[in-house]
Amino acid sequence: MRIILIGNYPPDQQESMERFAQMLRAGFQQVDLATTIWRPGVLFGKPFRHTKTGMGKWLGYIDKWVLFPLQLRWRVSQLTRSGEAVRFHVCDHSNAPYLAHLPADRTGVTCHDVLAIRGAMGYADAHCPASGFGKILQRWILHYLSRARNVACVSDLTRRQLEELAGTTAAQRPGWQVIHNTFNGDFWPMDTLAARQHLREQGIALPGPFMLHVGSDMPRKNRAMLLKMVAQAGTRWNGAICFAGAAIDDSLRSLANELGLTDRVVSVAGPDHKTLVALYSACDTFVFPSFSEGFGWPLIEAQACGAPVIASDVEPMPEVSGGTALHADPTDPAAFAQALLTLQQGDNRADYRQRGLTNAARFAPEAIMHAYLRLHNLTPVSVA
Repeated sequence: MRIILIGNYPPDQQESMERFAQMLRAGFQQVDLATTIWRPGVLFGKPFRHTKTGMGKWLGYIDKWVLFPLQLRWRVSQLTRSGEAVRFHVCDHSNAPYLAHLPADRTGVTCHDVLAIRGAMGYADAHCPASGFGKILQRWILHYLSRARNVACVSDLTRRQLEELAGTTAAQRPGWQVIHNTFNGDFWPMDTLAARQHLREQGIALPGPFMLHVGSDMPRKNRAMLLKMVAQAGTRWNGAICFAGAAIDDSLRSLANELGLTDRVVSVAGPDHKTLVALYSACDTFVFPSFSEGFGWPLIEAQACGAPVIASDVEPMPEVSGGTALHADPTDPAAFAQALLTLQQGDNRADYRQRGLTNAARFAPEAIMHAYLRLHNLTPVSVA
């Protein structure tokens, strides 16, 4: 038996999806299944540094949606003639149109969220507005995703939302299963002194307590909440506010200035993996006030590094935390400030730290890979 994973177009620079594909490959290989990744080749998009905007985007579409489907059909026909036993898995639901070129009974797909699809269809709570062409593209994706026989939804929320969009039910789609994400990298509680030392070596000045947010600058990430909650806390919490991932933008900088917090804001753009682990491990609190997510990787990454978490009370964050984080209304800075102050009382911080470490263990790769084997009707075996 061989597993062929369908990965993303390299110039699109979908780092989290590439890490996910590599995680699946490593997991299948650990149970002695030969696993390879097929990706769209780069021909028309080759002259461009990225293919997210402009002419590079449109030429990249030729590579992804014209040439690669032809390659898929040819390669699948070759495998069929050879008689080799093969299963296929599309790692990113955004590539669901490739399902039309793969054998339906031997193919699965992971649905990480339906935020872009729901945003394109006018759901305001997705916080993902779409352009005119984006609406067409997302409906095209939904057309194929909703017809897939075997779907791994990364949260119960994602499955329920997909069922709603597809006009179906769980009973009608037994092959649509909830398989939570596992970690797409190594996360561990780095010794606090070692973490602080590493941050200093990277030129990151965080000498005292700090709260941390990790993520992009998309509006749905609600990064302004960290500034507003600190303003609400006033003199009762005097730490720094660290934004890791996307650099802070002008609107966030302006709000920090308005609230008198400019000198307490630290931006760490594009941290490498060790630096990210050090930030998670050294922070006083990890704050995840997102308005919408499909799963929310940073929540469990922070917990795996020993950080107490304050997160939005919007699903799937409570599902993912399993009650081991503090949750608050993402529109209510006072509620987030109160959660922050709660962590400063007695043994609460140590208690939520330990709860988080226990919760993070639920997402170990072994259990996740057993679920993917069952999705493909393969017998689970002992994972090394």
